Amino acid sequence: MCFSRTASRSVTMQGPQPATAPGMPYGSPQSVPGTYQGAGNYGFQPQPMGFPGGFVAPPVQNQPTMNGTIWMPIPPSVPNCPPGLEYLTQIDQILIHQQLEVLEIVTGFEENNKYELKNVLGQRVYFAAEDTDCLTRNCCGPSRPFTIKITDNLGREVITLHRPLCCGSCCCPCCLQELEVQAPPGTTVGYVVQNWHVCLPKFTIQDEKRRDILKITGPCVLCRCCEDIHFEVKSLDETCPVGKISKQWTGLAREWFTDSDNFGISFPMDLDVKMKAVMIGACFLIDFMFFEHSK
Repeated sequence: MCFSRTASRSVTMQGPQPATAPGMPYGSPQSVPGTYQGAGNYGFQPQPMGFPGGFVAPPVQNQPTMNGTIWMPIPPSVPNCPPGLEYLTQIDQILIHQQLEVLEIVTGFEENNKYELKNVLGQRVYFAAEDTDCLTRNCCGPSRPFTIKITDNLGREVITLHRPLCCGSCCCPCCLQELEVQAPPGTTVGYVVQNWHVCLPKFTIQDEKRRDILKITGPCVLCRCCEDIHFEVKSLDETCPVGKISKQWTGLAREWFTDSDNFGISFPMDLDVKMKAVMIGACFLIDFMFFEHSK
């Protein structure tokens, strides 16, 4: 058996769950038998995961708003949890919507990317904004180094993503990509490291001490068109499913004329919040590497 039972804390999200409907992302959940035993304190109990359809969440009524935006309620503090990551203890799925930049569409000049991170109820959990200078964005394109700052509903920067400059093709073993995840800023909690493969996207999730924790494997992106693209998150031996990062097909017009993308991430409820943050970082790296090309 590739799973063993571990004792871990699980926090259950309160409130009604959205009904399954066409276009919803995570209906018809599928249970994963057993429990994955990760390195260190990264064990978790299996949670339902499913990814049919798009990533459209239903509206939420009677929730607190800020500047017209529905935010996820501020969770109570959690012992030994990096500040701002308490939200991640209450969710096992997160939706990432990249905002359309009108100036970029009209002029063709690359703007700083901005993203909304929401739970399945449509409540905003975080807001992410790229912080890269104009020259770097427009000269290096999707291969550019970047810093992405992720803030919570109080405006605190809770996660910082750093991608260093790495010139060359991703098909070259000496030009593999890497992303550092800090939570809070200045404190490294993990890395996303690309593994060389002749045609498939492969990555390793590492902890702050660069110990391998999980693997990510995706399909040949060039061979996929007009459909969702799924990147499987698995145990180190790649035999036990852990989660999934999915890029949603947003329609021919949007895919052709913009580089604005939607993603969905699923992970176990009681996975260590640091590893959840690193999986979010992996999603942004995948976006830049395979889906950020100018149209």
